[in-house]
Amino acid sequence: MIIRDESEVKCLKKEIVMIKDVPSEDRPRERLIRLGAGHLSNQELLAILLGSGTREESVMTLANRVLIHFEGLKLLQDAAIEELVAIKGIGNAKAVLLLSALELGKRLNQYRPNERYVVKSPEDGANFVMEEMRLLQQEHFVVLFLNTKNQIIHRQTIFIGSLNASIVHPREVYREAVKRSAASIIVAHNHPSGVRLHCA
Repeated sequence: MIIRDESEVKCLKKEIVMIKDVPSEDRPRERLIRLGAGHLSNQELLAILLGSGTREESVMTLANRVLIHFEGLKLLQDAAIEELVAIKGIGNAKAVLLLSALELGKRLNQYRPNERYVVKSPEDGANFVMEEMRLLQQEHFVVLFLNTKNQIIHRQTIFIGSLNASIVHPREVYREAVKRSAASIIVAHNHPSGVRLHCA
């Protein structure tokens, strides 16, 4: 941004509103307590995790800057600690807290209850692996092994390829199927260059 005169400097100073200057009922933590986490924006939730901003900017501004840097949550979920600490206002402690929260989110998305997942259609098989596979940056060849009741008894990544190729030999698939005493299998692979997932 090019600042042309002193009036613009004054305007910029007015835009820097610290959390302590915000009415308590409008602060992210208080809003979460009052309304629930589902009513907060990504910026507000991130601000709660960050805890504090810097001398120059509020935690809300810092949170917004992080979201802009990673183009939203999509790239943030794969951020490395080195990328986070490179952002002004984020040290090791805040970076570790963010990465821990992101990892918990991933694990919750991948969590499956003890009751075995039943596959009744190709869509069921795709839904079982979609949440994890849609985020992968390389081609993965995944096999789901089913029992006679079409319940998934095991999931395994047989091969990890490049950005757009995955070569798998059938013997690797069937060896695992025999080992697991599987009655049937579903194979799936993703397309990192797009958002497609093929199941068969």
